[in-house]
Amino acid sequence: MKIGIEGQRLFRKKKHGMDMVALELIKNLQIIDKKNEYFIFVKPDEDDTVLKETSNFKIIKLEGGPYPTWEQFALPKAAKKYGCEILHCTSNTAPIFTKIPLVTILHDIIYMESSYFKILTGSASSYQKFGNVYRKLIVPRVVKNSDKIVTVSHFEKNRIAEFFGMSGDKRLTAIYNGVSTHFKPISNEQELKRVKEKYHLPDHFFFFLGNTDPKKNTKGTLKAFSDFLKQSKSDYKLVMLDYDTNELEKLLDEIGDKELINQIVLTGYVINTDLPAIYSLSSIFLYPSLRESFGIPMLEAMACGVPVITSNTSSMPEVSGDAAHIVDPFKPEEITEGIIKILHNNEYKNNLCEKGIERSKLFSWENMAKDYLKLYELIHVEHSKK
Repeated sequence: MKIGIEGQRLFRKKKHGMDMVALELIKNLQIIDKKNEYFIFVKPDEDDTVLKETSNFKIIKLEGGPYPTWEQFALPKAAKKYGCEILHCTSNTAPIFTKIPLVTILHDIIYMESSYFKILTGSASSYQKFGNVYRKLIVPRVVKNSDKIVTVSHFEKNRIAEFFGMSGDKRLTAIYNGVSTHFKPISNEQELKRVKEKYHLPDHFFFFLGNTDPKKNTKGTLKAFSDFLKQSKSDYKLVMLDYDTNELEKLLDEIGDKELINQIVLTGYVINTDLPAIYSLSSIFLYPSLRESFGIPMLEAMACGVPVITSNTSSMPEVSGDAAHIVDPFKPEEITEGIIKILHNNEYKNNLCEKGIERSKLFSWENMAKDYLKLYELIHVEHSKK
């Protein structure tokens, strides 16, 4: 088979969730599949050493302008040029005019849901707003045209089936994401010191991967942290990643605690290989999102032996099992109570840590790649009969 995989953003320096899933998929396919021929379509960018060609994996750098024109015109043209028998699009959208059998990953359909769409278009960044409007327009056509639609949890599969009227549709399936093997408890003092100094981390902190996407519940988490400090009088700080200071100040003004900014550390962008040390240094990982289709970060934290607080909504109970402290994300007081319980009950904390490490072992990128390979083979057989 000749298989094309869309990886438009793989070479950009600041990679995020969907980019890392695509990267891990390709790297693990390189390990398990030495037979089929792959063409990885990417946009040229500065981080072009993150993925290497192998004997049956060729990297195709495509120009083509902004994301929509690259995807709708440059990508299908290149896939046809290289004789792809399957085109796998990894980031929620795909070309709507292509005759090549199509596999599309719908990580989620939050942007299709009216209540969340209203939230996202109301307070998200301009880039997020444009992306959500584009997906809202394109995805219904993509769903109709795709040979296989893959999502990342059974919760999201049910949401997609309900929204698009696909109950019982064999084109729709769920394949879990994984957690990378470098996520593990870090005990090396030199490595911990290096990362602590690099990102100016405090001695005692909670870790939160919030961003400007409203679904991440940054406002609710800040309110919970503020209340915790008022109740405990502790010196804990909250470590956040690449977050805009002006946006943070707006949220602090909304919760009525402008001084909380003195207890928050903004690290800027953190490279993936430094994350295990940050998880390991943290006391608790906070992941009380309003809506997630999977939740890779909480598995990463679990794999590093850190207690996790997450939500009782969407996919998070499915993925976390009994290995996390579960809260109602719409009630900041429950997040605060969870923090206090974990800090003051060592038996409970240790139990969460042990369960978390075991839970994370159930999710691997290798298994994900094997499932996709089976899917490619199934599509190939189906089309060979036509």
